[in-house]
Amino acid sequence: MVFRGLGLHIVRPSSSNTFQQSWIASGRILFLIAVSGLGAIGLVVLSALWAGTESDAAALDRQRQLVNARLREQVTQVAHVIGQFGNGYLARVHPASRSAGVSSSLDMVLTAATGSAISQTAMSAFGYDQAFVVDEKAQLLMMADAQTEKRFRWMKPLLLPLLQDARLAASPGAASNERLSSSIESRRASAAQPNRALANLMRLEGRPTIVGVVAIDEAPQGQQQPARQFLIVVRFIDGAALDELSRQQGLNGARFARTADADENEVAFQIDATANGEPIGFIVWRPDLPGSRVIGRLMPALSIAALVIAVLFSFLLVRLRSSLGDLRKSELHARQLALHDVLTGLPNRALFAMRFDECLADTQNSVERFAVALLDLDRFKAVNDTFGHAAGDELIRMAAERIRSVLRPDDTLARLGGDEFALLLRDISDDQILPAICEAIVAELGKPFPLLKGEAVAQVGGSIGVTVVPDAGRNADDLMRYADVALYEAKVGGRGQWRAYSPSMDGGRNARDILKNELREVLAKGAASSSGGMQPDPCASRPDFGSLEVHYQAIHRAEEGYQASGAEALVRWRHSQRGLLTPASFIAVAEEGGLIDALGFWVLREACTAACNWPENSFVAVNVSPSQLRRPKFAEEVFAVLQETGLAPSRLELELTESSLIEDNSDVYTVLTSLRGRGVQISLDDFGTGYSCLSHLMRFDIDRIKIDRSFVSLLGTKANGAAIIGAIVALSRNLGISTTAEGVETEYQRDFLTALGCTDLQGYFFSKPAPLRELDCFRQPEDAAGPRTIGPIAVA
Repeated sequence: MVFRGLGLHIVRPSSSNTFQQSWIASGRILFLIAVSGLGAIGLVVLSALWAGTESDAAALDRQRQLVNARLREQVTQVAHVIGQFGNGYLARVHPASRSAGVSSSLDMVLTAATGSAISQTAMSAFGYDQAFVVDEKAQLLMMADAQTEKRFRWMKPLLLPLLQDARLAASPGAASNERLSSSIESRRASAAQPNRALANLMRLEGRPTIVGVVAIDEAPQGQQQPARQFLIVVRFIDGAALDELSRQQGLNGARFARTADADENEVAFQIDATANGEPIGFIVWRPDLPGSRVIGRLMPALSIAALVIAVLFSFLLVRLRSSLGDLRKSELHARQLALHDVLTGLPNRALFAMRFDECLADTQNSVERFAVALLDLDRFKAVNDTFGHAAGDELIRMAAERIRSVLRPDDTLARLGGDEFALLLRDISDDQILPAICEAIVAELGKPFPLLKGEAVAQVGGSIGVTVVPDAGRNADDLMRYADVALYEAKVGGRGQWRAYSPSMDGGRNARDILKNELREVLAKGAASSSGGMQPDPCASRPDFGSLEVHYQAIHRAEEGYQASGAEALVRWRHSQRGLLTPASFIAVAEEGGLIDALGFWVLREACTAACNWPENSFVAVNVSPSQLRRPKFAEEVFAVLQETGLAPSRLELELTESSLIEDNSDVYTVLTSLRGRGVQISLDDFGTGYSCLSHLMRFDIDRIKIDRSFVSLLGTKANGAAIIGAIVALSRNLGISTTAEGVETEYQRDFLTALGCTDLQGYFFSKPAPLRELDCFRQPEDAAGPRTIGPIAVA
């Protein structure tokens, strides 16, 4: 029995506190998702409101600009119109009256009459609210009634500054010595110089008003300038003018106000005086706000959409939380299964390693004594070969129950695999406790085991190797090695007994060291024979411990005909004294002695060479150890072997154990990524029996899952066996991963696994591992190649 490095490379599963923290973290993530979703909905609504507000602001600003532009246009229009009016009068009426040569008194009468005519014309023809003809001192030069004179007196102080505006001053013009030849030429000269006119916004009588002023008596060039006369026109913009402005600019309910007393739905536009910029009033109206109108129409739809989204999102959160809960429960169950053996329900290698480490830590600084024992059934293989694996599984379960019956509540019994068990016995300060327990176990295992419902009886027995802490030290690896040495001594001493480790047992009788040295001799001879040349072989005098061979077990498609799809390469050691040894006997010592790389690459080269002669649609599966994967140049070495043998990368499948992926080494990830990038297939062996992690299937992009034989053997005996296999197959199918069921030994198992959906099958029902010369599933008629051994072959 070989113990494989217990306690060194085991990742401890999460404790209950870790699960609780993980659950709290999941709740926080759900809360963040909910807040993010609600925030997204709120952001959409706020964005719509913001867009509507911006649209309203732009529309309102546009309306204000249009009102301002329209007011400026009206002011400019008033100045332009009265300027044209003044030019027409000067060109026709005033020169005519001047040329008549009338007396001064009559001139005053004519002037007053003319002023009245001009005023009436300005109001009737151009629609001004008031018109006055005045001199430079703002004295009326027109006939007016008492009300008009009174009204003008109120306006006079405000109008006088306009008459003094420099823009109305007469241009001096250069005196001409030449006389105009005719009145026609005089009119043309007068018309050539248009009168200056100006218009201002101001407040008159408390009302916003456009006031225009133009000189109406400028003499033609070369004539004496008479007393100046001005036409003043007044247009109030809070009446008809405001109504017209409202119609033109679409101002709803426009009105004038002296203060900004706009209601909630109104806006006020301030009117400033042209001269000094002082406010003279406000135009108030109900603005047209397209953004608010659109929001008003869209808000019901947005509200309904937000409500629907919120309900759907809430439902999604509830479902997601429920799914997370189910997933957590499944993960807890899976982790629980990962810590216990499926067949016996005992702690497995991982849980035993955890308890062993805890025990070492608890007793590190104390004098408490505890023991570690390795137990092996003596004739278990014979029972398997004689009565089948079903009887062997029943024997394992019964043996576990018998061992457990004699242990104390605080003791730990674990199944390491096959017929190998481990014991952790705490608090053995009493010297009688350890012998009593070991002898009771040996006695229980020595009793007959009724198997197959009484149809068969097996007499096996058991051997135990024990090491005591701290008598043998406190290093986990050393303690397990000492227990292994003691177990070897118990078996060599006749089996059916127990032995406690003593230093004298290390004198060359350590089973692990013996196998390691013998394997090193086999590899050394192979390397020497492959070096060539005429040099004497230094290994010629060394003992012959046999040679290594590669056997192949066919893998068959789970479909009609069950044609062979490939084969798994299995190394065998044909030992000169011990016979044909399986990998379980020497792989562990090869890993410990640093020989696994040479051994692994020899098997890889042999398998690739053999597969080159198989059909192109077949593949060869080769097991790879964790230490090989941790080599940074492993991928390059594999590609070199493929190039050397000529095998297509897609026809090579590398089988990894779950322990290879436990450490989550970045070098392993890099190696596997490089291999898959070139087409090499990756499979996960013995899935579900180690520290399984579903994330490995995704992160490492696994191509195939190999269902362990311990699950297949449960078919027909335990209902949970079919449930476990069905779950693995369903998971693989959903992830697009192929599945190979190992250990198929009956027709019932074959048909059941095929019905479940396994893609490939492997087991004794189809064929046992055989040398290449006996492999019939790929043999061509002309094939006659014999088995190849490591003797004449170079070791990689």
